Amino acid sequence: MDKFVIDGGRRLFGSIRAQSAKNSVLPLLAASILTEQRVTIRETPPISDVACMAQILRELGAEVRFEGGDVTIDSANACDHRISSALTKELRSSVFMLGSLLTRFGRAVCAYPGGCDIGLRPIDLHLNALKRLGVEIEEREGYILCSCKRLKGADLVLDFPSVGATENILLAAVMAEGRTVLEGAAKEPEIVDLQNFLNAMGAKIAGAGTDTVVIEGVTKLNGCDYLPIKDRIEAGTYLIGCAVCGGEVEVEGVNADSLGLLLHKLRENGCKIHVKNDKIRIASDRRLKCNRRIETRPFPGFPTDLQAQTAALNSMAEGCALIVENLFETRFKYVPELKKMGADIEVNGRSAFVRGVGRLHGAAVSCGDLRGGAALVLAALGAEGTSEVLDLAHIDRGYADMEGKLKSLGAQIRRVRV
Repeated sequence: MDKFVIDGGRRLFGSIRAQSAKNSVLPLLAASILTEQRVTIRETPPISDVACMAQILRELGAEVRFEGGDVTIDSANACDHRISSALTKELRSSVFMLGSLLTRFGRAVCAYPGGCDIGLRPIDLHLNALKRLGVEIEEREGYILCSCKRLKGADLVLDFPSVGATENILLAAVMAEGRTVLEGAAKEPEIVDLQNFLNAMGAKIAGAGTDTVVIEGVTKLNGCDYLPIKDRIEAGTYLIGCAVCGGEVEVEGVNADSLGLLLHKLRENGCKIHVKNDKIRIASDRRLKCNRRIETRPFPGFPTDLQAQTAALNSMAEGCALIVENLFETRFKYVPELKKMGADIEVNGRSAFVRGVGRLHGAAVSCGDLRGGAALVLAALGAEGTSEVLDLAHIDRGYADMEGKLKSLGAQIRRVRV
């Protein structure tokens, strides 16, 4: 087990390039088993979630090779339709494999998915949609057993724009017989990226990024060579880090439109934001003001994956902020750890009231989930004194070389084996 030791109070200066999006790469890896031809995904981030998904593919019989930052998947010899319970419980995104395995083999077995402990995150939307596509589903002793003779297109409506359910439907319907029309689809950029990836393989999908996605089933998919979009959540985390610490930082590679509400909120805090092409520059040279209200919503609303980081920022700003979490019911588990550093935050159900206290102080804190862990790192960077951030396995799920990137900006941070 590793920990970060962070000496806070250093301003950040410099430029970094965003990694490929974790939330895009994982469904792309799941989609790679849809073809017997080779698939190469470029600039894949070396994070533990990617390693876990690669191991799932290997256990299904695929050959997976990492070379120079790229990953190549050859699924010609894949023959298994069962995902081990150990890997399923480790990785929430393993649920994407249901659609892919049903398309490839007509069968799929997996345990209920795990991942970060941020709420129940039921997969009823996934299962109900699969049933409409002709899948028979049995739930037995914590396992989901799926089978179908032939996937058939259908008209589907999601009661909530679930990212995972939308992606699973694309993977299940891409080679189904006939047309599938999905209403109420999630609009996240990662949905568009999955559509573009599948279309590069020969799929016929249109409408991703809107409420309605239309999938015309095809009989075969080919291999492809693909570069995913950059990680808007990672980029947003480092932009918030500069706001917390002060200084001037440029993040390269990310589409500013995917972070529209975050940039608005950072301007509201008092930061200066400049956007040019795929570069976002932030400057912070004084104590910031609290956001009056931040409310998480599905895209294009404020991202739930940046909620914890903005709480860390507001805890050191001037004034008070109300943060409302609409997507996950237990996503404030990081708050007791921030309080160890002197934060004044009161949680009531899905809302957190933050009173800015100025500077936090160093403390030993533990990561409980990926984004909450990132928030603790940002708080430690802006705090007075030395902090220890424990349980880095959560952070390593989604951030590649976080300490290296922060060091390049002037942070005093080091990884220590406990």
